[in-house]
Amino acid sequence: MTTDTILLTPGPLTTSARTKQSMLRDWGSWDSEFNQITARLRQGLLRIVHGEGTHECVPLQGSGTFSVEAAIGTLVPPGEKGGHVLVPNNGAYCQRIAKICKVLGRQLSTFDYAEDAQIRPEDIDRLLTNDPSITHVALVHCETSTGILNPLHEIALVVQRHGKGLIIDAMSSFGALEIDARKTPFDAVIAASGKCLEGVPGMGFVLARRAALERCEGNCHSLAMDLYDQWVYMNKTTQWRFTPPTHVVAALDAALTQYFEEGGLAARGGAYARNCRELITGLAGLGLRSFLPTAIQAPIIVTFHAPASPRYEFKAFYNAVKQRGYILYPGKLTTVETFRVGCMGQLGARGMAGAVEAVRDALQDMGIAVREPESSEA
Repeated sequence: MTTDTILLTPGPLTTSARTKQSMLRDWGSWDSEFNQITARLRQGLLRIVHGEGTHECVPLQGSGTFSVEAAIGTLVPPGEKGGHVLVPNNGAYCQRIAKICKVLGRQLSTFDYAEDAQIRPEDIDRLLTNDPSITHVALVHCETSTGILNPLHEIALVVQRHGKGLIIDAMSSFGALEIDARKTPFDAVIAASGKCLEGVPGMGFVLARRAALERCEGNCHSLAMDLYDQWVYMNKTTQWRFTPPTHVVAALDAALTQYFEEGGLAARGGAYARNCRELITGLAGLGLRSFLPTAIQAPIIVTFHAPASPRYEFKAFYNAVKQRGYILYPGKLTTVETFRVGCMGQLGARGMAGAVEAVRDALQDMGIAVREPESSEA
């Protein structure tokens, strides 16, 4: 590892030296060796969800949101063809999916929750019963704005029972939290290179159920975002339709090789869970409370209440922690002032303990007392 600043964010995140080194070579986008990398990646990503026989991996240039938009635009028919999306909403990334549906002209229904409340399968059951015109449910697995974990498997079974399609935004969970296509039915899982797989940002991907994807020709609003067209072309030629992010693809290939060498999902998820516990315990010792109860906290990113001090100001706090080698993330809640700390990525020799020390020292330099809280409940 280098001595670069460590990113405690939900992506981009700090990558390994081996992943960085994989980007030192230039690739021809039509070269057979590069096409082999793409094929290997597509198979490896399907392997994570045990979807090799039933699903297809369709990679796409751009950030994860590009792939979310592509999935909605491809898998959900336009309104005149009867497409109708239900978006249960308990955070900013649920709201982003709803905005995508509006921009694309897809019929939309939403159901709102508090920012610290899980989406409830029984609500989805009731909503689908009351409105049979709904064709798809778009669910955020781990809502990155708070770190809340929604009950994916239980919701998936409800959606299947109603004969609807499930589109899963798994940006902050894929590769660390279990999603098993053999047990959990879904039409699509969407994720990106720069999250739990610990690649660099610049490529998203959709793992789509083959039977659902086969029905999607002509649905998409966009040539560049058309997953059906991308899938057909890749299968026919082994190439990307348009210039791929070659260095990003090579980096994800290297990161995915390390992922499997290190033990795959169980190892990655276990490491993040340890980071999360150490973070919450360490900051609780400084008097900082996490926003969510432990039972619904995903081990990916943790939202903390800001210190109750007139001396606190996020930008100053951010800069003070950055001077100590760590990059934090601002809060995204609408009701209370918070900041967020990611549990992903290569945290270096000091690990999460180093991050806790950096927060402690930064607060002390700002003249904010650090102490044992009255209650250490998460």
